[in-house]
Amino acid sequence: QVQLVESGGGSVEAGRSLRLSCAASGCRGCSTYGWFRQAPGKEQEGVAAMTRSGGRIVYADSVKGRFTISRDDTKNTVDLQMNSLQPGDTAVYYCAAATFWIDDRWSTKALLPDVFDFWGQGTQVTVSS
Repeated sequence: QVQLVESGGGSVEAGRSLRLSCAASGCRGCSTYGWFRQAPGKEQEGVAAMTRSGGRIVYADSVKGRFTISRDDTKNTVDLQMNSLQPGDTAVYYCAAATFWIDDRWSTKALLPDVFDFWGQGTQVTVSS
């Protein structure tokens, strides 16, 4: 049984940092892990994703240079370091895992919610100005 459990959300002022963590277990066939977010009244948005091996990483343009996705093999987590947070980053953040094949289209697919198979329950991030 695949389990994805997010932690690390909270409320911070603009310019500060947060680190989200996703404890992942049970998905032997997962090729890709990603972070997504959904703000009130908006569609779900892909934020960052990486292959299981860590060999490929992709970021949404809105977070490039500020967010970093990484793996911690000792803890079996996929983490999202978020720096220079802005009020526009306020959303519920979700960890997700996918089993799709890694090919030349990976970087395009990896930020699409529809191709991900398993989802965590979400964690709230609120950034005040």
